[in-house]
Amino acid sequence: MFRFHKTLDIVTLFHKAGSPASTRAATILKQVSANATETATEDQASDHSHQTHPNRSRQEFELNVTEDLPTTDQLQTILEYVGKDKISSVINGASSVNEALKKFKESKENFKRPVIVDWNNGKALASDKESEILKMLEEVNSK
Repeated sequence: MFRFHKTLDIVTLFHKAGSPASTRAATILKQVSANATETATEDQASDHSHQTHPNRSRQEFELNVTEDLPTTDQLQTILEYVGKDKISSVINGASSVNEALKKFKESKENFKRPVIVDWNNGKALASDKESEILKMLEEVNSK
């Protein structure tokens, strides 16, 4: 029987080349992405969702690493995802969405990188800490 496959979730890393923290985040995300895809088979016509893999903590996802800054709309979404208490982790010195948007428009350097966004699952994180990144990505499976 023909079946449409679910599109992959998109996880974006807003990356800054030359930043050790950003490079660490990119490495962690690439490892998680590789682990998530390693049990995929060439025969994608059959459903393997019932199979488990001991090192697989997340469904396969599309990793997008970009050095571009987010658009204003993307930034608003990111700020919503991180929550009011963590706005300053994304924008230097900001404590509200309006203040964050103002500071972002004043200087793009106010945007702290790395920032990881799981668009499909409504999560964002400004961190290079492996435990925080893994926690964010694994929480998706517990939905």
